[in-house]
Amino acid sequence: MHSIDVIIIVLYILLTLGVGIWISKRASKGLDSYFLGGKSIKWYYLGLSNGSGMFDVSGTAWMVGLLFLYGAKSFMFMWMWPIWNQIFIMVFLAVWIRRSNIMTGSEWILTRFGDDRAGRASHLIVAIFAIVASVGFIAYFFEGVGKFMSVILPWDIPFILNDAVLLTSSQSYALIIIFLTTIYTIKGGMFSVVATEVLQYGIMVLSGVLIAIYAFVSVSDVEINNIISTEWSTIFFGNSIEGSWTGKLTAFNDLVDTQGYKMFGAFIGMCLFKGFFASIAGPTPSYDMQRILSTRSVKEAAYMSGFTNLILFIPRYLLIAGIVVLALVYLAPSLAASPTLSLDDLEIILPTVINNHVPVGIKGLLLAGLLAAFMSTFSAFVNSGPAYVVNDIYKKYVKPEAEPSHYIKASHITSFAIVILGVTMGFFAESINAITLWITSALYGGYVASNFLKWIWWRFNGWGYFWGMTSGLIIATIQFLLDMNKSNFEVGSWLYHCAHIDVIYIFPIIFAVSLLGSFLGTYLTAPTNMETLKAFYNNVRPWGWWHPVYKALKIDEPEVTKNTDFKADMLNCLVGIIWQSSMVLLPIYFMIRDYPKSLIALLIFIITSVILKFTWLDKVRQIPDTEDLSNE
Repeated sequence: MHSIDVIIIVLYILLTLGVGIWISKRASKGLDSYFLGGKSIKWYYLGLSNGSGMFDVSGTAWMVGLLFLYGAKSFMFMWMWPIWNQIFIMVFLAVWIRRSNIMTGSEWILTRFGDDRAGRASHLIVAIFAIVASVGFIAYFFEGVGKFMSVILPWDIPFILNDAVLLTSSQSYALIIIFLTTIYTIKGGMFSVVATEVLQYGIMVLSGVLIAIYAFVSVSDVEINNIISTEWSTIFFGNSIEGSWTGKLTAFNDLVDTQGYKMFGAFIGMCLFKGFFASIAGPTPSYDMQRILSTRSVKEAAYMSGFTNLILFIPRYLLIAGIVVLALVYLAPSLAASPTLSLDDLEIILPTVINNHVPVGIKGLLLAGLLAAFMSTFSAFVNSGPAYVVNDIYKKYVKPEAEPSHYIKASHITSFAIVILGVTMGFFAESINAITLWITSALYGGYVASNFLKWIWWRFNGWGYFWGMTSGLIIATIQFLLDMNKSNFEVGSWLYHCAHIDVIYIFPIIFAVSLLGSFLGTYLTAPTNMETLKAFYNNVRPWGWWHPVYKALKIDEPEVTKNTDFKADMLNCLVGIIWQSSMVLLPIYFMIRDYPKSLIALLIFIITSVILKFTWLDKVRQIPDTEDLSNE
């Protein structure tokens, strides 16, 4: 690595640590200040922070590999997360969530189910889910940043004791970066996280633009067109997906056949099924929910969520598409010639291209940008996870009365504990893809059913929520243990076949079991107290099956009206998904020089933006200013 690149990276790390620690003194006022920034941070800073947190290096490496192998239609793989969630949050969920005016997602549950035994059971299971999810994501980041840094940086730094390799070079790098990020995150809480993430977003955008310019200038139209096919550049598909690679690159067709997505129509159908329910279920109890709860008002919560969508996808996919263009021209022949070609080779395309095919200076900025992507996402989870331990478990059940400084110290200790657990899990991960599939399909499968029902059905109670979440998490845990031990099962046995089912196809089983637990838990126990339901409905005002609650509330408050926005919200969500997709496809088509499709994507972006201005933004502007909750 050239000294100029090293200097850029070192300056970035010092600047990030300096900003994070310098602003950390603002976090010492209490838990509200530490975890939510005192609900005083402006919505556009929170939007930049939220977008920065979603711009992670592990996900970027994963998407680079998918775009390289599958072409333009790979943008639909993102529906596994599902990224639509951000559209549903923008359209209506951010408003519903922010009206609660609480600190965490599990504390929010008490406003829905009450503070009795059933409510506390549901409150506890959400806190447990949030902790498990945070640990899983830290493992995901550990695997991604280690693999990335070990390929990029020129130094081999394994930790060896008595000739035994205790830490590989990638694990050593991951631990160093995680340690540096943990310092300022724990010290400064939400203030430091947002301040550093705004800085990191600027660096990520700059690096994405620079790599796009370099790829555009250094690779000709002819070189790209000689490699990619019409099938690679189309988003249309049939029941199955066929590799379109020809000549010396046909080895990639075999890789397409072995990755579990051959029945592409069924895979997309599964993503659509999961995406709808998971999106209405709302954000998981993690950093994006913390950003919503940190806004100063209901109106600003909606603004922040819309702004996150707007600023995230184009710069991120400029970077991804720029890397893929360079990889197609300079890396594809050598990759295809590898006798051991596998998904792992696709996961290191990103660092390999940067290491070998990016000039001095741009390389340093790009590395700083991707390092920023990792640090911003990691810090967001380190900030959000402990809130559920300290505020929702320790403060509520162990020590309800203490000085603010005591809870902040408890938050520091909890943050370290969650990081250690996540890193430990990361040591046992097979790959970025393995953890991605576990998080998106298995773990989130247990989350969806209960959190979908909580919005739309008045009879759904705390025990239904608890057993729905618990049953889903049990199945997800069993699947994870089977997957981790699949090499130990006898070939052909029942356990062997169960362990080798692709995780995305496990989702319906987890969803069905969780749904069964939700219904049994609900119908075998008493309904939630009507006063609690009336207060929740009057405050949040969701649509769905709430007629008995609405009827009871109407007696006390005759002026209350039903939320009749379901059709309008669903239409806005459909337009929003198209809007979001256009922002993904526009930079891809632009970078592969498919100008007709670029123009179509641009026109779709403009048309959907105009539609959303009238159908969503103008509606948000009409929310009364009295719903400013920052000082309540």
